[in-house]
Amino acid sequence: MPMHIAIVSYFSTGAYDTNTIDEDKILSAILTELGISHEIQAWSDPQVDWSNYSHLLIKSTWDYFDYYPEFLQWIEKIQQLGIPVLNDLKTVKWNSSKNYLLEIEEKGYPVIAGMILPKGIRPNLELIKQKVTSEIFVVKPLVSGGAKNTLKIPVKDWAEYEEKVFQLVQNEDFLVQPFVSEVAEVGEYSMIFFNRTFSHGVLKTPAKSDFRVQHYFGGTIQEIHPSATMLESGQKLIDTFGADTLYSRVDGVEIDGVFHLMELELIEPYLFLGLSEKAIPNYRDALKKRLLG
Repeated sequence: MPMHIAIVSYFSTGAYDTNTIDEDKILSAILTELGISHEIQAWSDPQVDWSNYSHLLIKSTWDYFDYYPEFLQWIEKIQQLGIPVLNDLKTVKWNSSKNYLLEIEEKGYPVIAGMILPKGIRPNLELIKQKVTSEIFVVKPLVSGGAKNTLKIPVKDWAEYEEKVFQLVQNEDFLVQPFVSEVAEVGEYSMIFFNRTFSHGVLKTPAKSDFRVQHYFGGTIQEIHPSATMLESGQKLIDTFGADTLYSRVDGVEIDGVFHLMELELIEPYLFLGLSEKAIPNYRDALKKRLLG
């Protein structure tokens, strides 16, 4: 089959891409420049015949956690078709549940991991305190993104939130993590890698009196150059858990000079392609190497 690529995106409702540069269009422009035939398709569009494509490039499946069972079915369908996908679907599936954070922590890496609140089970404060050492908890779905259904709960006020948390876990597993003051005070670092090679970095700072660094909650973003120790930490994580990825993003914070992972984004990370002069050339070179050899 001649090379014909689907850039895999989603049906935008404006919930997750407000005030962003359209990276689907940037990717499309890069592929056009490389002379590669392609189309942008929503992963959930039932009209798409995926067998028409030689490769899939996952870019902006930003609602997958809203339709997680359907997304897993889509992954299975594509796997059955045997179409090459970047990033590969085994990695995507592993990365789709934040359970991976606990797995990385178990292997000895500094991680803001927390503990799982199982679906249907009333959360027990004393059990949580044994695992999560913090005066403030952050509670979020185990499969989530964009700060959806994310709560910031002072431990002293747990009784006021307990029923709400219990109602949330009736529907799905949740994760409870320590609140990291460094996120509010300094921000969250993101290191972007293409083909395991560091490309560029950013610092995402939340709006005043907020703890969510996403731009649609008023956060600000600036390009940064990671320290040697931070970059070494990010590189080790990518080499171990994202060894065959076309693109990857390592999100974390520095605590007492040690980089702690908060998210390893291997599915559909925003790549901040408009923020660094190096980003698009590095992305282009990575795509050229993967697709054209």
